[in-house]
Amino acid sequence: MSDEFLPPQPIGFIGLGNMGAPMASHLVAAGYRVLAADADRATLDHFCSSAPCERARTLTDLGRTCRLVITMLPDGAAVRQVLLGEEGVAPGLVPGSVVLDMSSAEPLGTRELGRTLAAAGVSLVDAPVSGGVKRAIEGTLAIMAGGEPAAIARCGPVLAKLGRVFVSGASGSGHAVKALNNYLSAVALAATAEAMLAGERFGIEPATMLAILNHSTGRNTATEQKYPAFVLPRSFNSGFALGLMAKDLRTALGLAESLGTPSVLLTECAALWSRAERRLGFGADNTEVVRYLEQSQEADADE
Repeated sequence: MSDEFLPPQPIGFIGLGNMGAPMASHLVAAGYRVLAADADRATLDHFCSSAPCERARTLTDLGRTCRLVITMLPDGAAVRQVLLGEEGVAPGLVPGSVVLDMSSAEPLGTRELGRTLAAAGVSLVDAPVSGGVKRAIEGTLAIMAGGEPAAIARCGPVLAKLGRVFVSGASGSGHAVKALNNYLSAVALAATAEAMLAGERFGIEPATMLAILNHSTGRNTATEQKYPAFVLPRSFNSGFALGLMAKDLRTALGLAESLGTPSVLLTECAALWSRAERRLGFGADNTEVVRYLEQSQEADADE
């Protein structure tokens, strides 16, 4: 008999924010029995009113009921708190259970957490995602899975409902790739913003310049997706917080520094996003880094 996680097995899902809610909804639609939990009562109420799921009575009870627990939380500290904190998930987990951490977290911390859970016979798979809210809703996320191959394989049917899986390697590798991917995404957005601002000041219409870039070698995710959808309309509502991007950049920088790899551009990019976070606030949309650069341009012009 297969040891894969198949419907209608119970799955614990912790973290029902912009990304977590549509992901959990896909699992409900696939026939899994989803036990939902979120630190914010209003968020949990909203999800449970829109999807046929069960509310976890406690985190420990969630762990006791489910052999697979998914976390979709802001960072590794939050993951450790819900798993290992007082009345957390871990005391309820039985040997053979799997924790599927789909959050963005610090890779070395993930390895340490994996060793802690392994001592209790529980496997940890780090499987962060990329694609934003749109692809979470579509079920077409890119999923970067690190950990024991057997544990990743057991999660295969679940992950297939959420997107395409790329096995990245050993424990922590998924979180490493995620942080480095977000570094490249942040660089593309910042560079695009600087180019667009220079072009506009020269007198080129933004829509015209964007059309040219998207048919030229400068095209990237910012020119193809973020600028048309969120920046030019001035909606700035991609669904991913500026503070989370800044956190991921600091994670990528810490990783590069610990490995002794080049990080000149990464250092500058992380500093830029940290300054934008201080100016605009953690909860600003990540695309609002463009507003920060616009404001900096205006401040320079006034001096």
